[in-house]
Amino acid sequence: MYQLTTRELASIEDEIRAEEITAKAINWCASQCEDGTIKSELEQIAEQHQLRIADLATYFNRSRKTLQ
Repeated sequence: MYQLTTRELASIEDEIRAEEITAKAINWCASQCEDGTIKSELEQIAEQHQLRIADLATYFNRSRKTLQ
């Protein structure tokens, strides 16, 4: 299995943080929205970011095990 460098792992951590911030911001926007259609769209977009977080975290955790 390919081992990631410390720098590559740090980049993945940064991406996870960015996705978390994006998801929270979009969820906040959805909570402020009065239009049901737009609110639903925003919630779906936020969910996509949450799924990316899960995917990145899984990859990150797997990669950390091979680094040690």
